[in-house]
Amino acid sequence: MQAEQEDHPKSDQELTNGGPHPLFSSEDGDVVLGSKDRVLFRVHSYTLKTTSGWFRAMYSLPQRSATVTDVPPETIFVDEDSATLEGLLRMVCGLPVPKLDSYDVIEPILHAAEKYDMPGPMSIVRALVMTPPLLAEPLRLYAIACRYGWQDEAMLASRYTLTLNLHAPEYRSTLQKLGTDALLNLFQLHRARREALRKRLDDPPFVNDNGDTSCSNCGSLVDYHTWRELKYVIIMEMDARPLGDTIVNPGLLEWPAARACWSAKCINCDRVLYDKTLTMRVIRECIEQLPTAIDPLPPPYPPPILPRGASI
Repeated sequence: MQAEQEDHPKSDQELTNGGPHPLFSSEDGDVVLGSKDRVLFRVHSYTLKTTSGWFRAMYSLPQRSATVTDVPPETIFVDEDSATLEGLLRMVCGLPVPKLDSYDVIEPILHAAEKYDMPGPMSIVRALVMTPPLLAEPLRLYAIACRYGWQDEAMLASRYTLTLNLHAPEYRSTLQKLGTDALLNLFQLHRARREALRKRLDDPPFVNDNGDTSCSNCGSLVDYHTWRELKYVIIMEMDARPLGDTIVNPGLLEWPAARACWSAKCINCDRVLYDKTLTMRVIRECIEQLPTAIDPLPPPYPPPILPRGASI
């Protein structure tokens, strides 16, 4: 039964009541960190000094005389809650890393790691953000990557955001966290894809619907309004989902505007006006050639956190 208790530390409800954390209560620890919800973490100052630039600087200041005995270690209360502090200390103390599958969990840890100048936890989280649970929220990944100067992650996240409509209200709070350059670069990527496809749909082999055109078979005047309406639907779809993966299939197969376009005929010779197979193939090729990621991060982005004395 003792082993079972060690494998199951106190619940979150128990920890919120304060007191020592079961994983960080060794009498060998010479410093106690107190979370804002009054949970106490007893650790070795050597661990903090070697993994945190902030604590290394703090311990470089004059400390209480080492000759004093039987005096309990002083408690240092910090701004982080117990869940954040536990995750951070697990990483720097060599304990099993907690489950990091949510941005609500990793963002406070990243902020704390930045605050205390802890490159170790930063590198662990950086590796984990490229795993499926966190890739499922590419906009939050993009915000984190840009904040900490993670270039590869930012470019990958920008590619994954192409499935999103950035104008949707649910993304507003995340977009507000972005710096100006990061925000503009992301909107530019989405807009560039839409506008490039819009321009390409006016070039051969597509018909130009801006003026009078004639049937290629009988030469009579033809109104290409069905193609004009289909182009509008295509561009609106690109605006809502810039990846464009829903345009060819199911869009060009099922949209009412697409069906009207493929069934349109010349009123004089009854010939079908549009080659469905060719049109779908060329549109697919056009989408595949569009830009897929933002440009590399420029200098205004903050550099990654490195150990003291290291160079980029």
